[in-house]
Amino acid sequence: MKTRPLGNTGIDLPILSFGASSIGAEFRSVSLDEAIQSTRIAIDLGMNFIDTSPFYGRGMSEVLLGLGLKGIPREKYLLGSKLGRYSDIHFDFSARRVEESVHVSLHRLGTDYLDIMLLHDVEFVSLPQIWEETLPAVLKLKQQGKVRAVGFSCYPLKTFHTVLDHVENDIDCVLSYNRYTLQNTSFVDDLLPRLAAKNIGAMNAGPFSARLLTNASLPGWLKEPEEVKAVARAAAKHCADRGVDIAQLALQFSCEHPGLATTIAGSANPANIRKWAEWLSQPLDRGLLAEVQAIFAPVKNLGHFEGLPENN
Repeated sequence: MKTRPLGNTGIDLPILSFGASSIGAEFRSVSLDEAIQSTRIAIDLGMNFIDTSPFYGRGMSEVLLGLGLKGIPREKYLLGSKLGRYSDIHFDFSARRVEESVHVSLHRLGTDYLDIMLLHDVEFVSLPQIWEETLPAVLKLKQQGKVRAVGFSCYPLKTFHTVLDHVENDIDCVLSYNRYTLQNTSFVDDLLPRLAAKNIGAMNAGPFSARLLTNASLPGWLKEPEEVKAVARAAAKHCADRGVDIAQLALQFSCEHPGLATTIAGSANPANIRKWAEWLSQPLDRGLLAEVQAIFAPVKNLGHFEGLPENN
């Protein structure tokens, strides 16, 4: 699979990476065999950067991922995890928890270092703690060789800019989700120029925007506005009428941008992972892309609120 550099880290990531949230039974019950097979097939197909978090499955993703990686030489894959978010209501970005969290993640994953460590969903806490306490603690772990690259993830653009105002000279990368898709390109439009100027690596997650850009039934927890959901259904039908799964177009579109080191997608279904690799081997239908972008134009970049009100 084609790779791109992650900023100035010296790490090259595949254009499509494997997100391990699903194997932590975050969305449905997952068997051990599904978790192991999904992990190994992703690596075999070149999706050799694996993104997880102690939040995913409340630790289960890291545990099952560690089992799936057993016996695979460490140099065959790149591994990223996160810290700070541990449930929907439990956030702890204290310096004390940083060291504890990283050591627990290393133990679960069966490794002695992480290629990437991200501060997870920082919009849910008072932001000064991130640059005053959390990041200095993580940078110490980087100096110790336990982490190769450091960054943060969030959803609100305002939060990205506020945190970057204080840390852009100290971090290596950032991760955004659901903000470089067929419907929402605000990550690239708003943030990528700033990141590129500092050679900060840009990672994109959620090419399907939490199933919005698929033919699957939309989950009740999907937070996008109703008008966005309605337009997405119309776009999916437009693609289907032309014999194309909108998910294919969505994946191809998100993975194509040269300024994004990688796009992360997750599944505990090995068949889905094989399908994604096949889609990426096919040319993107430019005509259909233009038609779908025109359908989404009235709701382009409309999103939702996430985290503390003051961080949106």
